[in-house]
Amino acid sequence: MVQTAQERLREYLGQLPANAQALLMREFERAIERGQDVAVATLVLEQLRKVIRTDSPARTDSKPAAPERREHGDAPRRLYRPIEPFLTDSTGSIRPGQIRRSSLMPVWQWLGREGAPEKTRDYEDAISAHGENSREAEVACRKLQLAAAEALLKLVGPNATGDRQRALARIGTPTVIEDLLPIALVLQNREALDGLNGRLPGMIRALGDSQIASVTEAINVPSLQTPQMLPFALSLVTQRLVAPWQIIRLAIKIAASDDEIRVAATAYGVAVTMALHDLASLAAGLRADIRRGHFTNLGDTLKTLHDGVRGLRTELDLRSESTWGKQLTAIRADISNALQSEIDSVPGRVRRILRQRADKDIPPGAGVDTSEVDEVAALIEFVAVCRTYASELAINEVTLRTYSDLQQYVEKATEALVQSLRSGDARARAYRQSQVSAAIKFCDVLFGHDYAALMSRAADNAKSGERKTSRAG
Repeated sequence: MVQTAQERLREYLGQLPANAQALLMREFERAIERGQDVAVATLVLEQLRKVIRTDSPARTDSKPAAPERREHGDAPRRLYRPIEPFLTDSTGSIRPGQIRRSSLMPVWQWLGREGAPEKTRDYEDAISAHGENSREAEVACRKLQLAAAEALLKLVGPNATGDRQRALARIGTPTVIEDLLPIALVLQNREALDGLNGRLPGMIRALGDSQIASVTEAINVPSLQTPQMLPFALSLVTQRLVAPWQIIRLAIKIAASDDEIRVAATAYGVAVTMALHDLASLAAGLRADIRRGHFTNLGDTLKTLHDGVRGLRTELDLRSESTWGKQLTAIRADISNALQSEIDSVPGRVRRILRQRADKDIPPGAGVDTSEVDEVAALIEFVAVCRTYASELAINEVTLRTYSDLQQYVEKATEALVQSLRSGDARARAYRQSQVSAAIKFCDVLFGHDYAALMSRAADNAKSGERKTSRAG
């Protein structure tokens, strides 16, 4: 069988020593952080992770590896199961209560090399001998989690000792090092997080007073009340909220005030920081979707952003010059700029499709690109959705003006195009019919199905009248 380029790359990477694989991973992660060769770095990292998931870390002694060892590529995933709710694919800055997914494999490799090699071997041997879901594997997994937490805390904890810089450099990049303390604390406090998970309801539609009381009681565990662990407890709550921004209500309740200074003075003030970060990330995702021309689910995203921005503005007394106030202002500006530039482009694209052209300028067999028509129809619907949330997202004026202009232009252009079907050069007829079809599609979005059906019947009558006139001549 002929190997693909990716298979050849994976085979080559699999032949490298573990330390070389780790070095390559660090270098390509740094390249992605710098924005250099992102496509190549992403490809190589993807293949490296597949290799590492398949191969267990190299042993530090001369004992031969068990032949089954290669079959258990899920060992790291099981070890990191307590961390899964907090993982993010971001390789840049993250908020409290998150851990970068890319940091897990370098830590796993370090544990096998020097962090906790004996416990790592015991864990892998338990999987090989008894199966991944066995009680023996679970016991060994918990021992490794605690050993990993202890080893990491010796490097990054408050009582860290020894040559920390050299040891940290052997683990990974600066972003990996930032995640070491959170990884250690989550593994160490697995039972408390599991207990909180079990006490939280499956879904919280609205975080009202009764829900706030029960959630606060569930979080009120000493090990979860530290500044380092509270964000992770709050993250678990956020994941159960239909409206994640409502996590700020816990902070307001604890402070017994909506004044941002009093809220920030409590440990729960981190909930506001988390909510703002999540809104900023959602706004960045919206901007990326708009650039790629993905408008399918933008309505849901806009609603989430609208509700979040309104919630923070109405339920918190934020000062415009404060850190939180500036962050919220920046988020609104980011959303407004991304939406406004796209909204401004829609009328021009509609006019290019529907504008009347002289018969002599229409080549035989010409027609309107149906894929462009679908894209512009989606853009018109996008403007309509923006109109619903315009005031809170600081796009009220441009949205209302653009939507009104579109309605006026499409209505007049559709009527003119329908009339053009009654006369004109036969060679241009197909092109004009494709324009009418596009116009009717736009009418469906702007005026509703009934009006679009009316214009469709008018177009049919116009074509029928044109054929009767031709036969009479």
